[in-house]
Amino acid sequence: MDFEDFVEPEVGIAVVVTAAVASPTVRKNIRRGLVYGLAGILTGVDAIKQFGCKLSTATEGVKERLAASTTPAAEEPVAASHKRSKATPAHE
Repeated sequence: MDFEDFVEPEVGIAVVVTAAVASPTVRKNIRRGLVYGLAGILTGVDAIKQFGCKLSTATEGVKERLAASTTPAAEEPVAASHKRSKATPAHE
């Protein structure tokens, strides 16, 4: 084999993979990185789901308040009680 054969990218990749498979320290670090990476992804997904649930709950509350404020039945008792208080004097 010539020297040029050793500097090809395929040979470099094969050397790195062989070193990773043979070295217990490298395998341990790769395993740890995979575990921490997966834990981070799962935590992120949970946070996004919780935010989505809170957001949908908030929008439902806003929709209910808007529906209640535009209902004419909600305004009538206030107006009727206001008219009664003007019609009857406070000292009688």
